[in-house]
Amino acid sequence: MDANSSSFKIILGSSSVARRKILSEMGYEFTIMSADIDEKAIRKERPEELVVALAEAKAEAILGRLSIDDFMKDAEPTLLITSDQVVIYEGVIREKPASKEEARQFMKDFSGGHAATLGSVFVTNLKTGFRKGEWDRVEIFFDEIPDEVIDKLVEEGSVLNVAGGLIIEHPLILPHVKEVVSFLSSFLLTMISSFYSYMESIILERSIQLVIWLPCLHSYTWIIGCVPSEP
Repeated sequence: MDANSSSFKIILGSSSVARRKILSEMGYEFTIMSADIDEKAIRKERPEELVVALAEAKAEAILGRLSIDDFMKDAEPTLLITSDQVVIYEGVIREKPASKEEARQFMKDFSGGHAATLGSVFVTNLKTGFRKGEWDRVEIFFDEIPDEVIDKLVEEGSVLNVAGGLIIEHPLILPHVKEVVSFLSSFLLTMISSFYSYMESIILERSIQLVIWLPCLHSYTWIIGCVPSEP
């Protein structure tokens, strides 16, 4: 089945450009809604629990703005996809930097070192109410990151809006990524995992069949232990 002829609709509950790009490159059409939640008000002891809880809270916030009855009457189910990500450095969770100074310090810490990302995806079927969440961990190793590169990233501002101030696909950062372990784009990997787990459960409910279309993943294809070449 072609993604564009799929028997379900998608709402992406995220303003992330990268997540939009991933879904687009997979061939899916979707609408976008963003959740306005106080992420720091949600705390969990384990980072795996935190990212799933945050993704679920985003889903709840968006659901509160929708008329669910309308989706229940639709012939085609609608899937709401929300997600979250944190960075782990020396065992400590790092969320979005609170300032330029903190973002700069985050990047300096990563330079010549190691960090991990924990990403989650939470899928909700608005027609049946069925929901499923998954998470994925990715280990990232860095070469030395020059101070001038860090300064450019901070002044540009995009690192202020992401967990740990870390965007490894950014053209300024990518050349300094030494090794990535178990990485297929954290968002993409967990989304696929969620979809397939979700598919198995949904088939039992006879609500919807999901067939995931996986084209060439281009720049999102990473070989374990290797830095990808330019697409």
